[in-house]
Amino acid sequence: MPDATLLLLIAVITAALVFDYVNGFHDTANAIATSVSTRALSVRTAITIAAVLNFAGAMASTAVAKTIGKGIVDPGAITQMVVLAGVLGAILWNLITWYFGLPSSSSHAIIGGMIGAVIAHAGFGHLQMAGLQKIILALILSPIFGTFMGFAFMVIFLWAFRNKAPYGVSKGFRRCQVVTAAMMSFSHGTADAQKSMGIITMALLSYGTIQTFEVPMWVKLACALAMALGTAAGGWRIIKTVGRDFVKLQPVNGFSVDASASSVILIASLFGMPTSTTHVVTSSILGVGLSKRMSAVNWKIAGRILIAWVLTIPASAVVAFITYATLSPFLGQ
Repeated sequence: MPDATLLLLIAVITAALVFDYVNGFHDTANAIATSVSTRALSVRTAITIAAVLNFAGAMASTAVAKTIGKGIVDPGAITQMVVLAGVLGAILWNLITWYFGLPSSSSHAIIGGMIGAVIAHAGFGHLQMAGLQKIILALILSPIFGTFMGFAFMVIFLWAFRNKAPYGVSKGFRRCQVVTAAMMSFSHGTADAQKSMGIITMALLSYGTIQTFEVPMWVKLACALAMALGTAAGGWRIIKTVGRDFVKLQPVNGFSVDASASSVILIASLFGMPTSTTHVVTSSILGVGLSKRMSAVNWKIAGRILIAWVLTIPASAVVAFITYATLSPFLGQ
């Protein structure tokens, strides 16, 4: 009969893959909301493109996985129970925000979950503050860049096509959105699936299955597939909030959002910086809305999104802390 530690490892791997699946349908809106809202793509086509390219993006790199796996907490404080509680905290918070249609950050959720679980297990002293500062700085700066680029793209396009017929411009950008939606889906895979890769690899290292922090091929394949399946399941609640209620989008707006957001995410992923796809996309939409006028943004929706952003790390940390405190007496540390 398998020992308790092995059973915990299996539970961690399962939970991490469930997190990837939930991340997929939770964050589907990031890749396809703009193309669906501007009618550049049908829902079915958009989801198919997003699922396939999420898989491809997830297989492209492991730089973000290494940052998540080694840069948040002291490796000596990692146990199977810590990882399991951290992942469960992130999953629960993702499900809560999905239910209410809030585009919160899965990146923030998994970071908050790991922080809460480690604090419950070993205390604040085992957090890697230098690594956390780098990660949090990236998560703060990326929406700023997303807003700026979304605004800049729109200003450039409005000036460049100021003398063109609106119908022709819209038709051209609607076709181009197929390309930017694909870019957005690929970048989402490079950024988000790697978080679960880092978690599983961390658990394997703790168990002793591997000796160095290198993501095994089977882990990459499993996480990429879970993300793709979750994406295929859709996420209409958040698609509606991001693509329809926040800012009313035309094809040129949707193209600008996808182009700016995917550029920021891909560059950050190249350097192993775990950006929030949700934050970057939503901030790009904000930048596009601001290029029109202040009243083009639904500030009530913006306020709800901001609240979700601010709450995610502490809320998922609290959930993970409670999860660890509840389960550890029964499952061990």
